[in-house]
Amino acid sequence: MHDDTQAARIQQAAERLRNSHKPVVLTGAGVSKESGVPTFRDAVDGLWAQYDPSQLATPTAFMNNPKLVWDWYEYRRSLTSTASPNLGHRALADLERRFPHLPLITQNVDDLHEQAGSTNVIHLHGNIAQNKCFFNCQGDPTLIDVSTVVWDKENGPPTCPHCGRWVRPNVVWFGEILPADQLQAATIASRQADIMLVVGTSGLVTPAASLPGIARSAGAFIIEINPDYSAITRIADIKLDGPSGEIMPRLLAALDT
Repeated sequence: MHDDTQAARIQQAAERLRNSHKPVVLTGAGVSKESGVPTFRDAVDGLWAQYDPSQLATPTAFMNNPKLVWDWYEYRRSLTSTASPNLGHRALADLERRFPHLPLITQNVDDLHEQAGSTNVIHLHGNIAQNKCFFNCQGDPTLIDVSTVVWDKENGPPTCPHCGRWVRPNVVWFGEILPADQLQAATIASRQADIMLVVGTSGLVTPAASLPGIARSAGAFIIEINPDYSAITRIADIKLDGPSGEIMPRLLAALDT
């Protein structure tokens, strides 16, 4: 796209955003990928290349081989732990300072939005840095601080100090429902929004993929930021072509002009 056309679209998006009363943001894997966090399937390399990632992220897989699944998530945590927020994360945090209590719905399981300064983050798919009892024996979720648990790491995951059964990552696996409180918060925010920024998501993973449609049906203006064509593009009112680390700072700067 010619940069003059892109600049005009950014100005148009900024004007809409400037007059917004209830903006909401939805982010996906593309935002974290800009920080060097591989997507779920991109992480399957090296020793993990022999595995189908969908077979490493189900309750059945964990019960059949808890050590294998635990080790896979420890590997993914090692990739996430070295990442830092990028300019897109920081611009979204700056946007919250302009719109206090800005709901930021994310499909990402890292905490890079929080590291950048966003405070009202709705995690649809959980948080990979956290762990919980597989059976949520003390309530859903029963979070466990594994740093306080002594166990032989060579034998697999730690056990729950309450019930003695396996501890697992606090993420949503295939075949599981999303956390009810997070999904409810995301749905309410989408229905109340007058603008939704959809940033770095393919729009293929449900139910997160339905949120822009919910917002649009309720009258929201949809602004998509993505270097690629996505399932969201067809319903977007404005499509800004490029990565969030490039487009979001330009959009924030345009708000001041």
